[in-house]
Amino acid sequence: MGAAQKIVRRQSRQIQVGSVAVGGDAPISVQSMTNTDTLDVAATVAQIRALQGAGADIVRVSIPTMDAAEAFGRIRKEVEIALVADIHFDYKIALRVAELGVDCLRINPGNIGREERVRAVVDSARDHNIPIRIGVNAGSLEKELLKKYGEPTPSAMVESAMKHVGILEKLDFPDFKVSLKASEIFMTVAAYRELAKRIEQPLHLGITEAGGLRSGTVKSAIGLGMLLADGIGDTLRVSLAADPVEEVKVGFDILKSLHLRSKGINLIACPSCSRQNFDVIGVVNALEARLENVLEPLDVAVIGCVVNGPGEAREVHVGITGGCPNLMYLDGKPSHKVDNEQLVDQLESTIRKRLEQGT
Repeated sequence: MGAAQKIVRRQSRQIQVGSVAVGGDAPISVQSMTNTDTLDVAATVAQIRALQGAGADIVRVSIPTMDAAEAFGRIRKEVEIALVADIHFDYKIALRVAELGVDCLRINPGNIGREERVRAVVDSARDHNIPIRIGVNAGSLEKELLKKYGEPTPSAMVESAMKHVGILEKLDFPDFKVSLKASEIFMTVAAYRELAKRIEQPLHLGITEAGGLRSGTVKSAIGLGMLLADGIGDTLRVSLAADPVEEVKVGFDILKSLHLRSKGINLIACPSCSRQNFDVIGVVNALEARLENVLEPLDVAVIGCVVNGPGEAREVHVGITGGCPNLMYLDGKPSHKVDNEQLVDQLESTIRKRLEQGT
């Protein structure tokens, strides 16, 4: 409800991944990747639906074999969300999933093989109106670049990316996006900042192999936050050794914190102290669990005492300030008092009513 600082985003060429626009003035999209066996169609479809339910815009699926490509065809028929096929080395797999309805091909043109094979993939992408994602990873740089630079560096990553970009430019194929991922934050940020100056195409952000739920969230929030605050980034994936649904939640939380997306509840809560008049942590955990399926934007404040409570409550759609009894605020104005016993139920019902009214 208060005025927010506006991030000026880098202007990029817009591409279309299925129904999702990436780049230009399109919202920054949130992606995740399945970790099921692609040959297990039912499990993969179930995970894609869970990711979509969490708000994911795009889902990537690894396609390591031709059998996996055929399984992807069955998966494609079961879900509507934009799907990216992750493919390495075998150009025939890329040709097959293009026929089966993929929305984007994640390949590195340089590891597909001979020029005629790369041309075949690009021609197929053009014929099916499918963009390509070039994915550079510090852990799999070309041997000649490691020899030249001695180790993975931002310059080595950018040179690798530009090599692949050059192949697509030679084939007059401008509809691509690029990622430059490393597990080291400063290497990743420096590489993206340099590449952002060199090409007009959208950039897919990520800190690769970031770690588990807690450590990976922290590393991703710092690294992606640095780039997003610079206006760099058109789509992102938070890579976590955790349930992929958590990647989507963290991705949206990062974007919400920078006022770049407003999907779901924006929950403001105090860490609690001895001044609290109700169990703040318990209320917050209960609310998050009950409102997990809410995708509409709404600002909610849960503050345990009257020191900061009224000020925070006046700046949100729904707020609660600890007291004897507690005081509920609606659209910045005091509304009614609530006892501790009814607090979670009343907060949930008030939030849902406010959502029905629209923001």
